[in-house]
Amino acid sequence: MCSDCYDTLDFLPVEINRSFNGINIYCAGEYSKNLQKMIRGLKYHRQSDLAYYQAKFMHEYWKRLNIEGDFQIVPVPIYPKRKKKRKYNHMELVGKELAKLTGYELNTELIKRIKDTKPQYNLKKAQRLINLDKAFGVDKTKLIENKRILLIDDICTTGSTFEEMIRELYKAGIYDIVCFATTTPLM
Repeated sequence: MCSDCYDTLDFLPVEINRSFNGINIYCAGEYSKNLQKMIRGLKYHRQSDLAYYQAKFMHEYWKRLNIEGDFQIVPVPIYPKRKKKRKYNHMELVGKELAKLTGYELNTELIKRIKDTKPQYNLKKAQRLINLDKAFGVDKTKLIENKRILLIDDICTTGSTFEEMIRELYKAGIYDIVCFATTTPLM
């Protein structure tokens, strides 16, 4: 990622992309062109240096939102077998970089992926919900007290991943949540 390529990344309008159970979901950009290449490079091609640029893009959008509060950044977890294969969770890397940029604390222990799910990209909304059912577990003892939850993911297509994580957080009595994705495909 060079500065010229980074400068071609387009932000979406500053607005709520969707909502679920009263929780707002924001998406910084459209999943296309260089933004798509950046995410795919980090996620599938072991280009871990791209985590910084993804976090930088998210941070620039986040500042425009003017959302108040002290947050703990909670990246979407991946199943341990997938993490071992990839050598890292790409969203944890983005979370670390975003934490440096925002001053927020990173929390990778609050939510765990407890079910090995299929990749979501070829699934319809109903299939995604079935695929993700009971995929996450919340350990409330890992909650950092007095900090809001900022769930982060790379792509928000239907919102199913965020929805399932919100359900699990609600079951644990955790309600102060904001969801934030790097991109969304414009439909």
